[in-house]
Amino acid sequence: MSRKRGTFSAFCSVELLAFHETSVCSGSGLVRVVMEGFWAVFFPVLRVWFTCLVVLIMLPAMLGISLGITETYMKILIKTLEWATHRIQRASRAEEILKHSTSNGLIQRDNSSLEQEIEELRQNRPKSAEHGDFTLSDVLCFTRKGIESIVEDDVTQRFTSEELVSWNLLTRTNNNFQYISLRLTVLWGVGVAVRYCILLPLRITLTAIGLSWLVIGTTMVGFLPNYRVKGWLSELVHLMCYRICARGISATIHYHNKQNRPKRGGICVANHTSPIDVVILANDGCYAMVGQVHGGLMGVVQRAMERACPHIWFERAEMRDRHLVTQRLRDHVNDTTKLPILIFPEGTCINNTSVMMFKKGSFEIGGTIYPVAIKYDPQFGDAFWNSSKYSMVSYLLRMMTSWAIVCNVWYLPPMAQKEGEDAVLFANRVKSTIAQQGGLVDLAWDGGLKRAKVKDSFKEQQQKKYSHMVVGDDSSD
Repeated sequence: MSRKRGTFSAFCSVELLAFHETSVCSGSGLVRVVMEGFWAVFFPVLRVWFTCLVVLIMLPAMLGISLGITETYMKILIKTLEWATHRIQRASRAEEILKHSTSNGLIQRDNSSLEQEIEELRQNRPKSAEHGDFTLSDVLCFTRKGIESIVEDDVTQRFTSEELVSWNLLTRTNNNFQYISLRLTVLWGVGVAVRYCILLPLRITLTAIGLSWLVIGTTMVGFLPNYRVKGWLSELVHLMCYRICARGISATIHYHNKQNRPKRGGICVANHTSPIDVVILANDGCYAMVGQVHGGLMGVVQRAMERACPHIWFERAEMRDRHLVTQRLRDHVNDTTKLPILIFPEGTCINNTSVMMFKKGSFEIGGTIYPVAIKYDPQFGDAFWNSSKYSMVSYLLRMMTSWAIVCNVWYLPPMAQKEGEDAVLFANRVKSTIAQQGGLVDLAWDGGLKRAKVKDSFKEQQQKKYSHMVVGDDSSD
């Protein structure tokens, strides 16, 4: 009996082992079949993806032509945003108030000067015949200005993203629009799927291809001898790469007055909103870049570009030597065979609502200045880079998940320094011209206030202005 039980147990063990081996073999076979089916579908889809990418986007971009895909996409997008705006405005009358508002500020300021405001406060007091005078009511003017600056000043709000009149279906801009209907919620969900599942992979692929081609192409051109064909090929490679990168952010750029485009031996100065300002301008012409030497991927790109074209890169220690920087820039400008220099005199990114103080160093070099005004449309995507809040990677991710980047570029007539005009006055004149053309606010404040305190010279300037009102300009005593 025990022998039969042992035989039966052995038989069961053999059967279980055989069943286990069969299950393992069938399971691994099933996994292998699934993987083979996956790769059999994945590679053809990937092939079709890259074929469409090259034929429909890359080649037209490299040749500087359009197949109408971007225009069709923008028309659909505009119609969608108009419908969403109509739904929001119909649901809330408060949005109508916001729509007709010309300012997003909390405080309504007049444009009167300090002298005019104090003069209004002194209306009931006779003015001294010989000198200015002091009245206690003057304190009210400075107190009011101080409280206004605490609540909302003209400077710090230029370092934050511009508020929109109507919601553009991006969560990051939904600060002032609380009501969302069911249809808008569904539309927003569809938009998220389109932006993150279709546009984002497409844009990352295009940007990677554009940067890779920039490094490879400029490196290959760099090995050629310094003949005219090298310069021609260098400009061709730069243009093609920047146009591919522009497609990588769905940029729709409208260029105006192309007859005023910067010429060789000149200096192109523009207002600064974003690092992509370079891509926007270089999409229509080649420039010599100026900047600090970097490491990592940016350093690889810089070294490759310098092999093909004479860009101007400075070491960190050299940036502190103003004489050395000015001399290198002047030597470049004096050579009329070299590309125009591209400079952003503000020195930092402003939110595209205003133009802040231009550093005078760019206007001490000499040569012809070619002003350029850049104005982005925030309805489709915010191009402003708030470097104190977002890293470069986070910023690029926000750019690539926006609907599109739409901007206007105006080439303004070339300007030269007038006789008796110093660099500061010349810089202010160019800045005012750019602000007027771009519909931007012209501010005298330094963009460096984004990270630094107000200079004592600004405080002393206001103190001197008021002291002249009090003691008068009579210097006889």
